[in-house]
Amino acid sequence: MNEGLTVMMTECTSLQFVSPFAFEAMQKVDVVRLASLSDPELRLLLPCLVRMALCAPADQSQSWAQDKKLILRLLSGVEAVNSIVALLSVDFHALEQDASKEQQLRHKLGGGSGESILVSQLQHGLTLEFEHSDSPRRLRLVLSELLAIMNKVSESNGEFFFKSSELFESPVYLEEAADVLCILQAELPSLLPIVDVAEALLHVRNGAWFLCLLVANVPDSFNEVCRGLIKNGERQDEESLGGRRRTDALRFLCKMNPSQALKVRGMVVEECHLPGLGVALTLDHTKNEACEDGVSDLVCFVSGLLLGTNAKVRTWFGTFIRNGQQRKRENSSSVLWQMRRQLLLELMGILPTVRSTRIAEEADVEMEPNVSVYSGLKEEHVVKASALLRLYCALMGIAGLKPTEEEAEQLLQLMTSRPPATPAGVRFVSLSFCMLLAFSTLVSTPEQEQLMVIWLSWMIKEEAYFESTSGVSASFGEMLLLVAMYFHSNQLSAIIDLVCSTLGMKIVIKPSSLSRMKTIFTQEIFTEQVVTAHAVRVPVTSNLSANITGFLPIHCIYQLLRSRSFTKHKVSIKDWIYRQLCETSTPLHPQLLPLIDVYINSILTPASKSNPEATNQPVTEQEILNVFQGVIGGDSIRLNQRFSITAQLLVLYYVLSYEEALLANTKTLAAMQRKPKSYSSSLMDQIPIKFLIRQAQGLQQELGGLHSALLRLLATNYPHLCIVDDWICEEEITGTDALLRRMLLTNNAKNHSPKQLQEAFSAVPVSYTQVMQILEHLTLLSASELIPYAEVLTSNMNQLLNSGVPRRILQTVNKLWMVLNTVMPRRLWVMTVNALQPSIKFVRQQKYTQNDLMIDPLIVLRCDQRVHRCPPLMDITLHMLNGYLLASKAYLSAHLKETAEQDRPSQNNTIGLVGQTDAPEVTREELKNALLAAQDSAAVQILLEICLPTEEEKARGVNPDSLPRNVQSVITASSPNKEMEEGEDNLLCNLREVQCLICCLLHQMYIADPNIAKLVHFQGYPCELLPLTVAGIPSMHICLDFIPELIAQPELEKQIFAIQLLSHLCIQYALPKSLSVARLAVNVMGTLLTVLTQAKRYAFFMPTLPSLVSFCRAFPPLYEDIMSLLIQIGQVCASDVATQTRDIDPIITRLQQIKEKPSGWSGLCKDPSYKNGSRDTGSMDPDVQLCHCIESTIIEIINMSVSGI
Repeated sequence: MNEGLTVMMTECTSLQFVSPFAFEAMQKVDVVRLASLSDPELRLLLPCLVRMALCAPADQSQSWAQDKKLILRLLSGVEAVNSIVALLSVDFHALEQDASKEQQLRHKLGGGSGESILVSQLQHGLTLEFEHSDSPRRLRLVLSELLAIMNKVSESNGEFFFKSSELFESPVYLEEAADVLCILQAELPSLLPIVDVAEALLHVRNGAWFLCLLVANVPDSFNEVCRGLIKNGERQDEESLGGRRRTDALRFLCKMNPSQALKVRGMVVEECHLPGLGVALTLDHTKNEACEDGVSDLVCFVSGLLLGTNAKVRTWFGTFIRNGQQRKRENSSSVLWQMRRQLLLELMGILPTVRSTRIAEEADVEMEPNVSVYSGLKEEHVVKASALLRLYCALMGIAGLKPTEEEAEQLLQLMTSRPPATPAGVRFVSLSFCMLLAFSTLVSTPEQEQLMVIWLSWMIKEEAYFESTSGVSASFGEMLLLVAMYFHSNQLSAIIDLVCSTLGMKIVIKPSSLSRMKTIFTQEIFTEQVVTAHAVRVPVTSNLSANITGFLPIHCIYQLLRSRSFTKHKVSIKDWIYRQLCETSTPLHPQLLPLIDVYINSILTPASKSNPEATNQPVTEQEILNVFQGVIGGDSIRLNQRFSITAQLLVLYYVLSYEEALLANTKTLAAMQRKPKSYSSSLMDQIPIKFLIRQAQGLQQELGGLHSALLRLLATNYPHLCIVDDWICEEEITGTDALLRRMLLTNNAKNHSPKQLQEAFSAVPVSYTQVMQILEHLTLLSASELIPYAEVLTSNMNQLLNSGVPRRILQTVNKLWMVLNTVMPRRLWVMTVNALQPSIKFVRQQKYTQNDLMIDPLIVLRCDQRVHRCPPLMDITLHMLNGYLLASKAYLSAHLKETAEQDRPSQNNTIGLVGQTDAPEVTREELKNALLAAQDSAAVQILLEICLPTEEEKARGVNPDSLPRNVQSVITASSPNKEMEEGEDNLLCNLREVQCLICCLLHQMYIADPNIAKLVHFQGYPCELLPLTVAGIPSMHICLDFIPELIAQPELEKQIFAIQLLSHLCIQYALPKSLSVARLAVNVMGTLLTVLTQAKRYAFFMPTLPSLVSFCRAFPPLYEDIMSLLIQIGQVCASDVATQTRDIDPIITRLQQIKEKPSGWSGLCKDPSYKNGSRDTGSMDPDVQLCHCIESTIIEIINMSVSGI
């Protein structure tokens, strides 16, 4: 193989190749340039030029005619033209036919060298035959030889062979053979495809020269030939003789046409073949266009292969590097060796001149501090040096290159050089530092290790100067701190991730290789105390955001907090974290939330059990209030620009997370006898939580996970700020309608001040015009712009309760209140509750606080009684009640956790049974749940009581159950117009609207906690409200689940209430479940008939008998059972009065007849005395009255069944 390679390297050295100048002239058909060529150069291009001059051209223009004359004149003085003209005079058609016959013959004989149709009976060798032959025979000789080689190539299955051929080796006839080859290929293109001819020429001596001449005479085929040779090439060209010959041939082609060399290199990468060719072409290009200061093409090309996104290309080139190192060949003849040598020369070319590993020893310790014996890296070389470092990292880490001693020495010299203080210099130092960590084997001698330590010390010393001068926030100082912290906490995998991230490549680093660096860092350079003290002095990053990449002080502080270094060495970090939170902007940096979380943990959890006081200090309340200055006062239009919305949201996240973590760790802290300070409720009241959350909602993309984290904290600790209705209302306020309103906003609306609104309210008893006008203008303002008007609006709500206030004013106030509720709910609720208190003469009104209302939410319902009949204000009251009920639950849960240690037995008394200590907690939890249940049920009972008409309303004929009856009358349209008008009046009254609002709230409460519905119905409420609650509360169907349990109660009143409730539910929800419960109720009534005394029987059946009518109306299958029950009740009553003088038998007989022939009694329903159950009630005996009631009930059932209602 070595012998064949030597032949390849020397076979073409004495031959004349086509120059780039001549090839370009041929490509462009530049006759002037062709005329300037020397005779030897022109001789190589004669086949194409002669064909150009003799063949009929497609271009018939005058300019080409002139150029053709110049070509003829140029050829007239060349003797070899005559032989080429003779070659062109041959009958190529006959030649092609003979060649086809010979190919068929060879295929038939299996490729053997038998008879030849083209060449018959050679008397001498090919060379002599060629010399003595005329032109037609010369063509046949060359064609026969060429076809033989091409056939052998097709049969070789990719295995390379070297064919010895006299025609292509004799130096005397090379030019004539080349002429014949070019004419053959030009005249017989279908028989001799140029790509196949090029492939065959690789297998003969001087093949590269013949190939270049062939392509030069057909210049348009350059790309086609190159792509074909590359596509048929080996994946690793340095591994075989054929690969090296192919590479050299393509290099000769690219030297002939250098403008296409980089395009050919692109083909190499695209096909992932011949990597040596790609490197060789790059080396040739680098030598031709060398640039001293810029990054060379070789560095860019190899870096692109190894650091690009194409894994296939990366693997292919990495294999080339690994295989090249394993070959035991002369290095100077290897493309890989040439590449390494060139890279080393480039590296040495930018090294500082005065550098040595022994320079530290030679340095005079008494030299001035500003004078350094270390010469710095030139500024114009910094970018190139960084590119070289990344390339060597990729070569060693990805491609497995093993550096020589010289390469390692020079690399270390470059890595420990000192660049200028520029952004590029900062980048260079970071890369050098990470390369030292990744490839610690580069440091092998004590002198080199000392040099590295001196350089690291210089990094620490110069870090602040670099940051201030270069203007780069992400300096290498933070990376040093971070690595030091990782080493101290033994997080070697984190260091490896950091190195790979900085270098921008994934390389394999063994943790064991970092052991020496760990020792140097932790014992010589950065002790843990030095790291901690230095980190606090690092200035915070100004305007920290996700746009600032790299390793920042926040990364270092985060790691130190995780390892508890600050508390261990008693270093306060609170001020640094507070300053950094204040110096933030969008988009949010991803490290901020983890920093806050780990900081909170370091405040609450001691670093060790032995030292429970070793914790960080929390941010003070005053510092927190300073961040929200400007928003707290309500002046949201002119916000204090000192702190960004990002800083305010981060501080809010800190406060909420701190309070949540404090509650979650109460038991642990109590066991450790620690009680960290909790932030006061007054502080929480002053933070505009809902306003900030609404601001965050519009910045979700820029805030990352902060918005969702705040919502989670809010839902857990402030459920009253997460009411679904509020979110829906906010969507309406921030939607398209709001945009249209803003377009209608006039200057008049903007000019109204809170003082003008107060003056307008003062004139309310006399005139409502001005108030209405200002309120309408205020509806055009945004929620934040309305905040200054909140106090005036709420303080004057009491005036709106007077009679005669237009409904439009009330509705507008309600609308404005709901808008304000989206930005300042808690303050607004407190102001509204205080404003709606009943005004009692000579009694000073109490001013409630947020805390008072959370402890006792029922204060909301102790408002002025007139609110209960003012639907817009009642809507506001119900909204506040719902919010404070939710707030009370969260408050009591938090209070339970805060005081968890009060009922915990002392440790001295914990010698009892296991689990005994949990008993008090269970009891307190049950008490809390009982209190909440009592609170909710009390609120429901008060609301139900509000639904009852007052004495004045009863006098006007208002009934609580008017809704179903009036709806029915309107639908049937059977009543006179007067009755319809009365029904409409009842439907549109304030009481009806308040009842609808209350039913909506009760529905929400029942759905949220069905136990409330059960508790309320076990307590009971006036039966007059049953038609209203069943028809107005959609979730009342859940009562069917517990009615059997309610009927089973021993109290007669609860049983009566259960049956009455069931009768209405059966009409509203005629379901199979309702049928089964109704059947149960009928059976229970039959059972009670046998056990109740006379007085209790009267008290039970008189109110429940009408319910049987509803059962029959909803479920006709119960008719027989109910009729039997009624007859049975009548018989029992009759038997009790049988001894009396009054005869009851006629009634019993009549009941039997009614049961047997109901159709004959249906007309009795028209008698009002039967319908009202007042017929023949002269006797005051309860059993007699009950008998008459039974009779009326039966007749009503019969009438209902007959009429089909």
